[in-house]
Amino acid sequence: MIFITNRFPKQNIQTEIGRAFDFDLENNGSSNSVFYCERLGKKKYREIGSIDLLSRLKNSAYRQIILYIHGFSNLPEDVFSSAQEFQSLCDKKKKNEVLVIPIVWPCDNDMGIVQDYWDDQKAADQSAFSFARVLEKFLVWRSSEQHNPEKDPCFKRINVLAHSMGNRVFRGTLAAWKKYDLPNGLPLIFRNSFLVAADVVNETLQVGESGEVICHASRNVIVYHASDDLALRASKVSNLRNKIASRRLGHTGPEDRDKTPNNVYSVDCDDVNNKYDLKGHSYFSSGSKKGSPGLVFNHIFECLLSGRVYPDDEFRRSSIIKESKGKK
Repeated sequence: MIFITNRFPKQNIQTEIGRAFDFDLENNGSSNSVFYCERLGKKKYREIGSIDLLSRLKNSAYRQIILYIHGFSNLPEDVFSSAQEFQSLCDKKKKNEVLVIPIVWPCDNDMGIVQDYWDDQKAADQSAFSFARVLEKFLVWRSSEQHNPEKDPCFKRINVLAHSMGNRVFRGTLAAWKKYDLPNGLPLIFRNSFLVAADVVNETLQVGESGEVICHASRNVIVYHASDDLALRASKVSNLRNKIASRRLGHTGPEDRDKTPNNVYSVDCDDVNNKYDLKGHSYFSSGSKKGSPGLVFNHIFECLLSGRVYPDDEFRRSSIIKESKGKK
């Protein structure tokens, strides 16, 4: 599995192609350097560099890519486990369709949810500048005559799945990219942006708000939410202790449909999220049985295949995911 990270390595931060790469788990600072690596086995990684990683993506048998941006309090092996589960489900659905690329940002390993939460929020915000550089590097690579000549362009479709606080990383990355590199506007780079259990304020996608950039850079923005997501309730408690009161996008969906761009879709997962995950938070891959796709995964995969959220009704903007009667 190949991945991109801005976590500090135990080695120095100077890129060295082929070297062993070991995460410094005691350091949850956001590195300005970005590392392009592959996972060889459990806790065994190697740095391969950006050109090798991008070339592998271009030349892979997979038709499209999905960048997986994980949530808070996830250490690297937790991220890879979730990414591998999602990859296995994709491969079962359709061979060589979707390749999962984890984006590993520096979560903390402190004890106690409040300490973790606020340290991770800071790391998420700081990571935006690092990953904005990744997107800019990709644009340069894509337009390079050396790597993508006119007779051999890269046709891979790119999607994003941002989970929980990963949505804060995603939003900040696009905002930083626009501010420092593309002030005249972002390109339509993502086919689908899946915002699952998003730990950001529920008005963030509205016109004029900080998350509007996600809508500009995506063909479709699909918000999966559940009002009884226990992890987001803990997030709300953490915010209230710090005198910040705001409902989360992953609890309610978009705050005001009339103020949200037309390419934003809302999917209510309230009926299945707690059946798939004890806290009702990580409900986007397996269903009640690990290794078997859940209904939320099925919805995500259908969007990946078609590039449309509701292909039979172009004006529909919301739905509810429910299990069929008789299913447990």
